[in-house]
Amino acid sequence: MSFGACPIPIADYPVVTLAHGGGGRLTRQLIERMFRAAFDNEWLAEQHDGAILEAGEGRPVLTTDSFVVSPVVFPGGDIGKLAVCGTVNDLAMCGAVPRYLTCALVLEEGLPMELLWRVVSSMGATAKAAGVQIVTGDTKVVARGQADQVFVNTAGVGFVAAGREVRPGMVQDGDVLLVNGDVGRHGIAVLASREGIEFETSIESDCAPLAATVQALQAAGVELHGLRDLTRGGLGTACVELVGERQTYRLDEAAIPVRGDVRGACELLGFDPLYVANEGRFLAIVPERDAARALEVLAEHRPQPDAEPARIGVVDRSAPGRVVLRSVVGGERPLDLLSGEQLPRIC
Repeated sequence: MSFGACPIPIADYPVVTLAHGGGGRLTRQLIERMFRAAFDNEWLAEQHDGAILEAGEGRPVLTTDSFVVSPVVFPGGDIGKLAVCGTVNDLAMCGAVPRYLTCALVLEEGLPMELLWRVVSSMGATAKAAGVQIVTGDTKVVARGQADQVFVNTAGVGFVAAGREVRPGMVQDGDVLLVNGDVGRHGIAVLASREGIEFETSIESDCAPLAATVQALQAAGVELHGLRDLTRGGLGTACVELVGERQTYRLDEAAIPVRGDVRGACELLGFDPLYVANEGRFLAIVPERDAARALEVLAEHRPQPDAEPARIGVVDRSAPGRVVLRSVVGGERPLDLLSGEQLPRIC
């Protein structure tokens, strides 16, 4: 992805040095020449204190998230792309069509203007690819040491049509668990970049917007009983959070796709790939009758060319309220929430 030259003269402003509380010439230039240039749309053109939105068809869905990833730029993405994808994907997991985003940036004094332009440009390009508009926002500058270069907060609004809402309570006995690709890339890519670890192969984040994939599943007539993006905490955490008190999720470890280089990195570093974060992967829970068609649709909408969707488990009542993993050697073990984080600051 090419971001072009920063639209604010670097010679005049080598670093972001806005006074606390904003205001001034540079603030105006950030708004006019950076943010509006990257996010340009009719709502921003109004230069109002908020955005008066058009109501979409169906019920509105609202979500919000904050992003503090370190490093800000990592293989396969950056905090700007991550912020848009993360918020769009949260809306998609509710069965909603994403429409609008807000963007609030906390900037550390001394932030290179070129880096800020990369983040903002990345947000604009990713929003365009995801079919959403960034309609309002805010910036705050804090003193050196009070933030790590840049933090991003986003809120998203989407609309879910009648009959397309997806909730955990819709999952039924006999349903099938699917993933849209291999797991663990994002967390390992961020860690390797942060710590300067080099592997024999290049591991890039799987960061990608997923709303179009969910909409394709719905358009194909797939009955979606459960959706969850596999972000912080990975596949294992998502399953534990979703499983109902009366249900059991039974996973087959041999069926869960993990790239060989990611698996090797996890073994080297002592991580379980089932708990490593993803930013372009989700769990879909569908009736048995729709599983084959769903896999076809997922294969047609791969976030990366080598992302292979897979059927990884079923729902029953053999161990109510538990997630049970059948290992590659045939034994079984329960999956639970981690007591701490494997990888801090990965989203």
